Amino acid sequence: MLFAEALKIMKGGRGVKLPSWGGYWWWDEESQTILMYTKDGGCMDIRETQKVEYTIQNILSDEWIVADGQNCPILGGEATFSFGEAIKYLKRGMKVARKGWNGKKQYIQLASGISYKTADEQIVNCEHDAIGNMAVAFVGTSGVQMGWLASQADMLAEDWIFAE
Repeated sequence: MLFAEALKIMKGGRGVKLPSWGGYWWWDEESQTILMYTKDGGCMDIRETQKVEYTIQNILSDEWIVADGQNCPILGGEATFSFGEAIKYLKRGMKVARKGWNGKKQYIQLASGISYKTADEQIVNCEHDAIGNMAVAFVGTSGVQMGWLASQADMLAEDWIFAE
């Protein structure tokens, strides 16, 4: 939902969040402001934000949802997100995984500085005009698979989570 609807929901007494968040935002009637309950248990008045651009980008999102005990970690749930969000987090250096993957220690991350050894023992540094020297690496129980390709199920899934 758009933020305008999320604000109405907050003013109606419920918290809202973006899908990947561990915390939520809440309207405080007494101070007439939004309180941001953070994933680590803190609480901050939105007027005190130090990352104004980030906060505005969040407000402009169209992915707002009602925060509840199923989708919000500080309320006892688990934050999940789409593949599109997973890609954004990869680009920020985070590790992500599908909640439904069998191996609990499996995840993907963005690898850089990629090189390989040719048959005649030459080391080749990979460079690509469009993506530079990066690829998605799948880290699993058997090792690392460079250049992992997402399945249709992975791309359409909404159960992506942050990996440890």
